[in-house]
Amino acid sequence: MTNTNLRSIAEHFAFDASIVDITTLGQGFINDTYIVTTEKSRYILQRKNHHIFPDVPAMMDNIERVTTHLKAKVAAAGGDPIREVLTVVRTKEGELYHREGDNYWAASLYIEGSVTHDKADTPRLAYMGGRGIGKFQAMLADFTEPLAEVIKGFHNIRWRFEQWDKALAEDRAGRKASVAAEIEQIERRREQMLAFWEMVEQGVLPMRVTHNDTKLSNILFDEHDEVLCVIDLDTVMSSTSLNDFGDAIRSYTNRGAEDDTDLGRVSMDIETFRHYAEGYLEERGATMSASEREWLAFSALYITYEQVLRFLMDYIDGDSYYKIAYPTHNLVRARAQHKLLESMEEQYEAMREICRQ
Repeated sequence: MTNTNLRSIAEHFAFDASIVDITTLGQGFINDTYIVTTEKSRYILQRKNHHIFPDVPAMMDNIERVTTHLKAKVAAAGGDPIREVLTVVRTKEGELYHREGDNYWAASLYIEGSVTHDKADTPRLAYMGGRGIGKFQAMLADFTEPLAEVIKGFHNIRWRFEQWDKALAEDRAGRKASVAAEIEQIERRREQMLAFWEMVEQGVLPMRVTHNDTKLSNILFDEHDEVLCVIDLDTVMSSTSLNDFGDAIRSYTNRGAEDDTDLGRVSMDIETFRHYAEGYLEERGATMSASEREWLAFSALYITYEQVLRFLMDYIDGDSYYKIAYPTHNLVRARAQHKLLESMEEQYEAMREICRQ
């Protein structure tokens, strides 16, 4: 997209001054992101991927309601809502997004002096990552309004099994027979995972506001590596808050890569788990129910299992969802995530003990 077209789109938003420059920020897998510099401030401008998020207006409404709640909490605690919460910038017409043809655009304030980290390579970063997500959830523990489901069935294993059974039945790429052992690994744990999800369906595990993408790079830090705020709120929805803990553990604790071809490198680092859990529970513990505490450690197994299923399902389905770098990439991912799951299962009692402590 040309700079002229970007400027035309950016000028629909109620920025504080005239636009001076627009530059690309990163290489996102889902959204296209830019920094807009005005004569006074900087802003983030994003083209939202309406193929991944089919209802962008509902997604932006979720973000606005959640950030409004968070800003009130931060202000009441004497904090700085501008630096400690994402700020949505409306259009000049007062809308949360601008639509240009089939594309949806949204803007937010750039938080100056903020830094991000891609990997929790120190105990302190793991601990602070836990505090970041724990604080985010604690401040939203009393948010009881329903949120739109912006991605159908996200982390709902019953829905994933419907997709899984369909993929096996159709066997579009003719690969099912070659992965019989991997399919058996999924089926062997099916009832266990459904039993966990039934507790969500029955309200034993309460519905909360969930971020649903809790990797470390979605937390902004200041120059002293103190948490500022959680960003990338596109996937904010209602579910069990344990999803966020489990997804972070899957991301933070793996000694190998998500698509590691050397399974000998893949395992869960229990000390990283300990530091993350410490930070998380310091912030979140007081607002958790007894059932949430009891099943906190298991959530890491649940989310990792779901990812095994999704990678393997996409491989069987002909690689229609995830981008791949080579023909067996999704199979490699599934095997690596299964190895991580096995490592978690081996250390599960130690994980539970850490959460109890």
